[in-house]
Amino acid sequence: MAQMYRVLTMIFAAAASTGAAQEVAVAQGEPVAEEAPGAAEEPPEVAVEAPETAVEQEVAAEPVIQPAGVHELEEYLWLKRPVVVFADSPNDPRFRQQMDLIEDRLDDLADRDVVVLTDTDASVLTPMREKLRPRGFMLVLIGKDGSVYLRKPFPWSVREIGRSIDKMPLRQQEIRDRRTGN
Repeated sequence: MAQMYRVLTMIFAAAASTGAAQEVAVAQGEPVAEEAPGAAEEPPEVAVEAPETAVEQEVAAEPVIQPAGVHELEEYLWLKRPVVVFADSPNDPRFRQQMDLIEDRLDDLADRDVVVLTDTDASVLTPMREKLRPRGFMLVLIGKDGSVYLRKPFPWSVREIGRSIDKMPLRQQEIRDRRTGN
């Protein structure tokens, strides 16, 4: 979250000379302070390590649990391992149980580059629902390469999800690289 704040600060600082920052702030409903005529403010200096691409930066700063409707699976290709949790309603007991299991051990998922995407509106045919075709509750584990590795019609513990991830070839390579210091 702090990294996202720093990036936004840099964007606003760069856009301040054109007035674009005020337009963005007004569009988002944020209060904008009026500047006195002739008062030029130096943009704050912020040191940020730039990731290789803007997409990597955005994906790295995102929280682990997100609604699925605003993202495409292709956004995570080679960056994250999506775990998609489908249900017909957010009140589905299996959905609630799965989310409780996930929320209790978010750190274990973050260590494995997992992002959890939730979709609890069966009435809206999102591209993710169209591609994965869930029926009622479904847990889908997708690898960094975009392959569907696991589909479960019932809740799974983070330990079981982690074991499945650790069997993936790319994850095994990551573990080997971490051991050798690469």
